[in-house]
Amino acid sequence: MQRILGTALAGLLAAMSAHAEEFTVGAELPLTGSLARVGAGMQEGIMVAAEVFNRTNGKHRMKIATVDDESSPAKAIAAVEKLASDGAVAITGGYGSNNIAPASDAANKLGLVYITSGGVDENLVTAGRKHFFRINNTAGYEKAALGLFADMKVKSVSIVHSTKDATSSLAQSVQKALAAKGVKVTSHAFDPAMTDFKPVINKIRLQDRPDAVFMVGYENDYVGILRAARVLKPQVKAMVGVWSLATPKMAAEFPDLMPNVYGTALLPFPAKFTSADGRAFADTYKALYKKEPDYLGQFGYVQSMLLFEAIARAADKGTIRKGGIAEELRRTDRETLIGRVQFGANGDNVNFSHRMGQHQGKNIVIVWPPQHATGKMAYPAVPW
Repeated sequence: MQRILGTALAGLLAAMSAHAEEFTVGAELPLTGSLARVGAGMQEGIMVAAEVFNRTNGKHRMKIATVDDESSPAKAIAAVEKLASDGAVAITGGYGSNNIAPASDAANKLGLVYITSGGVDENLVTAGRKHFFRINNTAGYEKAALGLFADMKVKSVSIVHSTKDATSSLAQSVQKALAAKGVKVTSHAFDPAMTDFKPVINKIRLQDRPDAVFMVGYENDYVGILRAARVLKPQVKAMVGVWSLATPKMAAEFPDLMPNVYGTALLPFPAKFTSADGRAFADTYKALYKKEPDYLGQFGYVQSMLLFEAIARAADKGTIRKGGIAEELRRTDRETLIGRVQFGANGDNVNFSHRMGQHQGKNIVIVWPPQHATGKMAYPAVPW
């Protein structure tokens, strides 16, 4: 009898799946160019979200259509327009505020929701983009960096930052907050095209002599800064960065540069999940990619799962083509793998806060805030 019931249930689920309403969701991502590593990480999370959603939702299915934006603003616009012409009902992805701004403008003109975890420039949520949503923001990164520096009890910090919008904004916010606390701060801005950081590091070594260096840039920037520092060996106690740094991909590709380096990370590596959602994410990620998940995949998963759920609710109400997806996202209020998510009227996640991780051996250890720490920070400690 149980076998008959089981067979009948399996047949029913298969029939439901066969008749499920399918929606195309566009993934605009940097899969080549300077942001390729982070783009690949976000894509993995997006695909895991689609797999989990399609397995657990009988009424609706999400089909992912991906276009490589080549880490270029112009190509990001073209990617969104191509996805829209192919029938995408919304866009997930994007990395780098300078790429996301024009891409989300294109989506906004087309009436498409654009959701991301790849851009923290404040202009993204203050320029009136009615269909823009993000799950992270500058305030969360600033809080994490300031918390770490407070625990280190630093008296001086040298900030090295790209002149791009998001990096400049975060660097200026952290500089102002540190100075208000009596910390001596010197700032060194660099052009995004810069590859030789030895002059900057030499100035820090000879003139600034800080307790810590705070790097605000992207993957290739970190690599250049850390390579120069490894050669010149400034007498600092810590090398601290933000996004795209405390990841297993960076440790695997640059094992000589990453030891003891800090960066933002919501997950330790390897990660452990206790919630049902977390286990579904981790188990599916491992099944698809045969490796442990990292925080880039986690971000991609969360932003996309929230989007898929909003699409499903809008579909049930018949409002997909009437602005219903954006409306349902604004109604979102739930716990996720990055904490509670609620979107304000401007599309920003009002609850976002970040954590700091440190490369220790082959692991990434969460060292701030204390209540989420998975180990103690190695301090003073640098890669050389």
